[in-house]
Parts: sequence; structure tokens; C-alpha cells
Amino acid sequence: MRTMTKSRVGIIGYGYWGPNLLRNFTACPHTEVLAVCDASPARRAAVSRAYPGLATVASVNELLELPIDAAAVATPVSTHFPITMQCLEAGKDVLVEKPLAGTVREAQALTDRAAKLGRVLMVDHTYLFNNAVRRMKQLVDSGELGDLHYVDSVRINLGLFQNDVNVIWDLTPHDLSIVEHLVGVPARSISAWGCAHADPGIEDIAYVNVDYGDRLMANFHVNWLSPVKVRQMIVAGSKKSLIFNELNPSEPLKVYDRGIDISESEETRRLRVGYRTGDMRSPHIEPGEALQAVVSHFAECIRERIEPLSDGRMGVRVVRLLEAATRSIRAQGGRLVLSAGVGTSHADDGARAIRSSEFRPSRVNGAVGAECGLPLLREPVWLQGG
Repeated sequence: MRTMTKSRVGIIGYGYWGPNLLRNFTACPHTEVLAVCDASPARRAAVSRAYPGLATVASVNELLELPIDAAAVATPVSTHFPITMQCLEAGKDVLVEKPLAGTVREAQALTDRAAKLGRVLMVDHTYLFNNAVRRMKQLVDSGELGDLHYVDSVRINLGLFQNDVNVIWDLTPHDLSIVEHLVGVPARSISAWGCAHADPGIEDIAYVNVDYGDRLMANFHVNWLSPVKVRQMIVAGSKKSLIFNELNPSEPLKVYDRGIDISESEETRRLRVGYRTGDMRSPHIEPGEALQAVVSHFAECIRERIEPLSDGRMGVRVVRLLEAATRSIRAQGGRLVLSAGVGTSHADDGARAIRSSEFRPSRVNGAVGAECGLPLLREPVWLQGG
């Protein structure tokens, strides 16, 4: 066990998420921020105004010359792989903003390299550290909800438009990581639909359907064009259901004893469906900023040399779903079967990591949907590799 000295951290990127990381790493009693790295002089000046005396540098090379123990990466997705790999090779532990990388191959390479070097690699899936989500996990694991039937998630608002990723890569990682955390089983297949209205090459509205097996499915609606902001997830079980409403700080979680009871009529030998309407309760949720919990957990993993809750392997699984969803969109909603589970170590066996810009409907293992002459038929498309 290491002594209780503070871990020295460098922040890479001071755009949208970097200021939040800097604030929380500064507040954490187990970490000390040595410097902020950003190529923009204006952003470095903003750091100096907000944190007088804090060092700023213009490049990752300059940052790695400082005596830091770890780096927190908050840069565009397309830069996650080279920056994170450079930090790992320099012997640093790394916290990476979601998603881990821009392709499955890159995410797997980072995970494998971190393991080989003995470095901590953690993905900032912040919602796993949200106290309401933690309570959701307790309710699912305790069996209070019964067998899970479906998850229905809506994450919509006006903006923020991204230049390098579509709305699926921007917003869906939050909900995919939550469901992955709750159900604890790999996805079997995925299908997605999306449209681009502003930039013809970047979808700004999308619907994603994921099959987790055992009659459990999850639907995700993400949207940059909505006039209102909605952050809601329904998790329905055979006994009870819950609703997580992030925008209701006083009662973010509600549990409903409502559903159906199925019995068989002895006279007709047919199933009879009865409707159950019980109480609703709102469990008490302790206040606390999820990102502060992320930072504290990262510091603990550095100090104790333990695997993070949101480790590289989870990052790979989420990126695989994101990549497959984008591929499905390009295949006009064709369903992709995720063979051999999600995020296994043999991700590259016979498979090539394909960037979103390479996907074409006519190139996804043959024609699907309307291209087959059957407008309503969506043949499954097998996605090779773990």
C-alpha cells in the first residue's frame, strides 16, 4: 500500500469538461493538480485567471516533463487514443473522458497496453458514481424489481452540437454505461436509426435498440434538436419498476409497485392478465457530485493499485456498442449480432476496426432491408470479433 501522499495530476484539455475536472481534482484531498495542458492560449489564460499560480503548458510533451503521477484527458474523441497512449507509455495512470476511444481497436489497444504496463486506466463514465444510479443498482441486485423486462431511456436537449462525433457517440455512452452496470450481462445485438439535419455527415437525432437476452431489451433516444431538456430512464421489472429523472433533484428516483399479474383460466385455458396498482415511493438519495466521486475513486485506484469500476474493459464494451450502432445506421437500421459477447479480449480476431466515416449501407456484409427488395425486412448483420 502506498503512503497517503497526494497523487500529482495533470489536466489535458480545458474546453467543456476540463474546467469541471480541474475544479474536482483541486477539491479532492487525495490529489494535487500540477498543471493544465491546452494548445489554446486563450484557454491557458482562462486557467491562470481562475487559478493564479497554477502552471499551464501548450503540449502533452511539456506536461509529461513535469513530475506528475497521473493525467486526466478531456479532449476531442479523435485524440483520446494518441494522447492516452502517450501518457501510458510515459508511466502515468490515466483518467479518460468518455468514450474511451474512437474505435474498438483503439480502445482495446489502450486497455491491453495499460494492463501490460501495470497502469490504472479509468474511463469517466460519471453516471456510475451518481448516488441515484448507485441506489438503482442496489434495487436491481436486491431483486426488488424482479426480473428485468425493459429499459427505456430519453436523453434529449437543444445542442451541444459536436464536430467530430454524432449524437450517439456524444450522449449514448452515459446510458449504455448505466445499463451495462445495472444488468451485468453482455449485449446480444443492436439496431439503430438516425438522421442528420445540420451537418449531413453527423447524425443529430437517433434511436438505439439493444437486446440483452432473456427477453430484456433497452431503447435509447438521443437528440440534439429537442426544444426541451429531458433526462429520464425507466427500468421495468416483473415486480416493480423505477424511474430515474435526473432533472428532479429533490426526488430523482421513484419506485412504482405497478405492473401486471398473469394467470391461466381453468375454464378457457387461456392466459389472463391482471393489472396491479400499488404504492409509489421515492427513496432518499444522499446529495453529492458524481464527478467528485469519480475523482476520489481514481485517486483510490492510484493509491491502492486496484481496478476502477469503469475500467478499460467497460470502455471497450461501450465503444463496441457505439461503433455497432453507427454501423447499423449506415445499414438503414440493420440489426447487428454481437457474436461471442461484448468486449472480450479477442476483439481483433479476424475483424477490422472501422471508423464511422467508412460505414456504407451497401458494404455491411451484403444488402439489408430495402436493398434486399423487402422494405420491412431487416436481416441480422453479423458483427465479427468479440
